[in-house]
Parts: sequence; structure tokens; C-alpha cells
Amino acid sequence: MRRTSRPTDVPAGPPQPGNLPHELNRFVGRGAELTALTAALESGRLVTVTGVGGVGKSRFAAHAAARVPRSLCPDGVWRVELATVRLPELVEYTLAEALGLTDHTTRAPRQVLVDHLAERRLVLVLDGFEHLVEACASLIRDLLRAAPGLRVIAVGRRPLTVDGEQVFALAPLTPADAAELFADRATALLPGFQLDGRTLVDVLEVCRRLDCLPLAVELAAGRLRVLSPPQLMERLDDRFRLLRGGGRNALPRHQTLRTTIGWSHELCTPQERLLWARLSVFSGSFDLEAAEYVCGGESLPADDVVDVLDELLAQSVVVREEARGEVRYRMLDTVRAYGAEWLDNLDDGRRMRRRHRDWYMGLATWCELDWFSPRQGEVASRIEAELPNLRAALEHCLTEPGETHLGQYLAGTLWFYWAGCGRLSEGRHWLDRSVGLDVEFDDGDVCPGLVDEGLEYGASRLKALWVLSYVAILQGDTVPALAALQECREEAERAGDATALAYAVHRTGCLALVTDDLPRAEDLLRTALSSYREIGELNSNVLMGQVELAMALAFQGDLAEAVALCTDVRQVSEDHGERWTLAYALYVLAYAQWTEGRYAQARRLLDECLAIHHEFHDLLGTVLSMELLALITVEEGDAAEAAVLQGAAARMWTSVGLPLFGSAHYSTPHKRCETQARQALDDARFAELARSGEQLEHDEAVARALSRGRWHRPAATVPHPARPAEPAREKREPAASHTWKGGETAG
Repeated sequence: MRRTSRPTDVPAGPPQPGNLPHELNRFVGRGAELTALTAALESGRLVTVTGVGGVGKSRFAAHAAARVPRSLCPDGVWRVELATVRLPELVEYTLAEALGLTDHTTRAPRQVLVDHLAERRLVLVLDGFEHLVEACASLIRDLLRAAPGLRVIAVGRRPLTVDGEQVFALAPLTPADAAELFADRATALLPGFQLDGRTLVDVLEVCRRLDCLPLAVELAAGRLRVLSPPQLMERLDDRFRLLRGGGRNALPRHQTLRTTIGWSHELCTPQERLLWARLSVFSGSFDLEAAEYVCGGESLPADDVVDVLDELLAQSVVVREEARGEVRYRMLDTVRAYGAEWLDNLDDGRRMRRRHRDWYMGLATWCELDWFSPRQGEVASRIEAELPNLRAALEHCLTEPGETHLGQYLAGTLWFYWAGCGRLSEGRHWLDRSVGLDVEFDDGDVCPGLVDEGLEYGASRLKALWVLSYVAILQGDTVPALAALQECREEAERAGDATALAYAVHRTGCLALVTDDLPRAEDLLRTALSSYREIGELNSNVLMGQVELAMALAFQGDLAEAVALCTDVRQVSEDHGERWTLAYALYVLAYAQWTEGRYAQARRLLDECLAIHHEFHDLLGTVLSMELLALITVEEGDAAEAAVLQGAAARMWTSVGLPLFGSAHYSTPHKRCETQARQALDDARFAELARSGEQLEHDEAVARALSRGRWHRPAATVPHPARPAEPAREKREPAASHTWKGGETAG
């Protein structure tokens, strides 16, 4: 069969900046619609693609966005998937995540987005907003007003109703294009399949009866493993008469889609239907291990899940994805919604959601332990991939009666992700919610396997409190941090919880450090470290306490003990494969080398430090390293480059919080660098160079800092440093410390 539509391939050229997913199979048809959408986006700034579920809105919008002229969006095309977002307050966090924004401040997420987009020219594809219309309309309205270079393609089943919106109603495919789509997907399944003679007639009729909806057509093509095209026609005809009882034209398109999915469901075996329903509890993508645990059980043994899942993949009910060598699975939102209805009809929804919660509670617990190991990079990537499911588990815990303590535990257990991977703002959201709720403890709702971890009413709340204080300190929000610490310390003393008390004392010492009360910081941190030794606690938090003590000593002039402490941290970190805390220890060691005039040694330490922070998206560690590198640069004689680096750091501080915590001691490198640079340059030249540094994107600034001033032209964006190969997952236990005796890797 000849193609009747215009070619729709993306024009050749350099890759477009952004996060559009790679297309896994050929895009078919819609040449005229693609041209029309591009024209609409050129003439206006908000185009909303509407249409019935299954008409192909998401795929069409993404394909069209990839074709937008580079001149219209030099800062790229960015897609935001909102189908898995259930709460309006998470829309801004999801958009910031898609844009790769890291913000440690207490600024409202919307203001962070406004500031980021204000001077950029990009296209934002907002996909699946229909259940969040009010929140999305308000956000898009504010962003379009503040960012004149922003263009938005919104994708949903209804308009946003925002001023300036152009509604682009997407119709089903033409019969010819629908048949071509059917043939393309059928050929992938059955390489010998061809559209000719009688087959073409049958396929065209199938497509017409499915109203040429792409999702319905693809589902039908997936049945060719067991049915011929004539058999497809017969079953569709039977199904339509059963559900409609009238002429085909009287059937609404959404009913056609539901009929098609229901027909596909009807053809599934009982086990396939059961797995379909149970998989609907996942939010976003999931892996095989999660599916086996959550969905296995009565009527579907866990060992059978992989075979049943394979059948659902073959029928296009489940979609396979692969990233970083890991295979994951996803259900289209319409298909998931159908499965969720069946799950509710089975009266099994609450049990399955609890199993889902159990799995992700266990995942978070294991990842917390694994964070203190050579698998830190793997842990960070895993939590990033599972964030939609973790959000769903958190929301379940914080809204289901009797499970608030589990929500507190989960929000606290993810401290390493909130603090270590640039997620302070979202972490603060969940922690504030969890500690603000009254707990009704129900013994029957304790998560299996976590009782031995001390998961009880008091322990879970205390953990959430000290983690909340830690996040607030890093955000520079000292008053709430102090309130949480006081409550945590008092309750820990009353309950005799030595672990929570040690953490409360530790974080109080950290608060004293950033507020320049150095003698008190030293005393509290020494007390906390002594307590950690007594209870056998050893993890990244404990090592961070040692680094913070070293910093307090360095600020007071005791470099020898500071170096000894961080050298010890470096050794323990290397023994355990820990890298996040290691980066902070390297910062202190570099600070000591700078103090003694060993600039080359300090730079080598800071290069490694900065690369690690950048890998983990730890913006606080990144900007502290940038400040010290700027000082070393000026003292090596390159005042111009130091001014550029200071400007880049100044831009980063807007996303971190109060610059240098407002601390006189943390501010010393910055002030010294600025003084020396201004002396070597004149004030006007310094300001000009600093402004040029402020124009650098985050990746550009890091690349420039690591390039040691070799840049004499605008820097090109570079990718994040590649992760080193991770050790095999089977090696679960970290190496024994040469410095500490005993100890656990518990949070």
C-alpha cells in the first residue's frame, strides 16, 4: 500500500536541547496537522491539543514539538508528564523536575519556575493535565506573562481556558493512515504481514469500526498473534452489537475506545485480566521485581507474573521502556484507568494499594542502607525513576486512616534523596505534611518486615522531625528548623530514644555552625559523634557530622585536627564506596590546602569535589566548591576568570538560599576573592565579567570551573560527569571501617 500522507520525519540537524523521549516506532500520517500546529505555535504562544482518549494526542504533540524550528526555541523543547500527578500542589515540582531545576530555597516553586523561564526561549509540552485543569491553567497563565520567550503545547481532553489559548482539536486518523498504522504495528509483530487484496479490505473495515483511533488500531493489531483480520472483524461486530444496539455512527468516540479496550480485555485470559487490574496501582513506570511482589499472590503466583506480563506486552496493554540498561514497564493512562475500574469491581483496590505501599516502603528502606555503599549512584538513579510511585505511596500513607506514622517514616527515610540529590523543596513539602498530622496508630497496618527496624509511632515521627530540621537548615530556614529540633530532642529524651537524640543534637550543632556560633557547634557535634559511637551508628550522616566538626575547627584555626578528621572521613568513605559525604570532606581538605598556600593541591581536591556534587545534583556542595575555586583562581593570578566564576556562583545562590548561609566564616573566601579581583581589575570590569558568569547555565559554569580558566570563548553545555561503573548488586555488605568499631548503616 502506498503512503498517502506527507513525510513527517524530523528534519536532520543538531539534536534539540530538552527532554523529548526518543520515538521507538514510526510515526504515521498527520502531515497536514503537524504543519498546522507548527503554524499555530508560531503565531501564538499557547496551543492546546484536545481530543478523545486514544486519538494520539501525546505522541502527536511530542512529534510536532520535535519539528519546531530551532530559531523559535533555542533553549529547547521540554516535556512534562502530568498523568501520574494526582495532587495540584505537585504540578510545580513536576515541571521543575522536568526542566532539571534544583532549588534549595524556601521560595515558592512557582517563583523558581518564573525566574528560570523569564529570559529563556523554549517550548514546553504539558501532557495529561485534564485532571489538574485549575492548577495548570493558573501556572501556565503566570509563566506566559512572566516569560515572553515561552511557548506551550498543552495536551488534554479539554481546553485550559487561558487568555490567548488556541485550541487544536485532533481528529482520528484518515482510514488510509489508520490502515498504514495497523500494517506498521502488525509487521513488527508478524514480519510477513502485508496489506494486499482481501487483507487490505478487512483492515480498512477494522479501522473504520474503531473510528480510526490510533490506540484502538494498535490494540487491534496486537491481537494478530491469535486472530486473523477477518476474525478481528467478526469479534468487533459482535462486540459493537452487544454494547450499542444501533448504528455505528451513533456510537460516541469515547465509547468506541472503551469498547475497544473492553474487547481487548475480554480476549485476555483470567490471569491476564487480573494482572492488568493489579498493575493499575502503579504510578508511572515500574520494574519486574515490583510487579512480581505487588501483583503476585492469590490466583496469580509471583513466578507466573513475568509470563503473563509478556502476554500483556504482546497485546500492547503494557509498554516496555529501557533507560541506562534497565528495563521498565508502563501502562497508558487510558488502559490503566480501565484496569483500575476492574480492580475496584474486584473489591481489591485497598489491599493492592497497601501492597504497593509495602514495596516502596521496603525499597526506600533498602536504598537508605545502600546509600552508604558503592551503589550511591545507582540508588540516586533508582529513586529518581521511582519518584512517581514513591509520591503515590506517601500520599496513600498521609491520607489513609491509621497510616500517618508510615508516611512520616517514608518521608524521613528519603532524607538522602531530599538532601543529597537536590530535592530539598519537595522533601520539605512531604515532611511538613507528615509532622503536621495527628497519628492514629494501628498495629494492623504496620508494614511487614519493618517492625524490627523500630518503626513505631514515636520513632517514625522523631525521624521525620530531625530530617525536617536538616532540610530546613540547608534551605536557610532556621526558625522552623529550631522548632523541629526542640520537639525532636525533648520527645527523644522522654522516650529514651538514643538514636533520635543523637541526630537532634547533631543537627542542632549543624545549625550553630551555619549561624557562626562555633564553640557551641563544636561542643554539640562532638557530643553527637560520641553518641553515634556508643550506639554503633555509622552512615553518611555520621560522616557528615565529622566533616561539620572539621569545618567548625578550621574556622577557629585548628587546621591540624580538621585535616585529621577529614582524612579519616576520606578513608572510611573509600572503604565503604561512599562518595557524597566524601565530596564535603574534600572541600574541607581543599580549604586547609588553600589556607596554607598550596593552590595546586587545593584545586585538585576541589575538581573531584565539584564533579561529585554535580553528579548528584547537590547544588549547595556545587556552589561552595565554585566559591573556593574562584578564590584559588584569583590567587593563582587570573582575576578575570575568578570574577566570571563568582558571577556563576552568584546565580547558583539564588536557587540555594541565603548566600553562604549569611555566615561570616563561610563568606570569607567570597569576600577575599572579590577584594583581590577588584584590585586587579577595575570595578566596572569586575562587574562586567561577573555578569557574564551569571549568564552561564549550570552545566556550563561547572564545566568552566573544572577547565581551570582555559575558556576564552562562551562555554558549550557539557553533560554531567559519567557515573563510574557500579559494583555488582550482590555485594550487599559494606567493607569494615578501619576507624570505627562496629556500627550500622541505618538512618
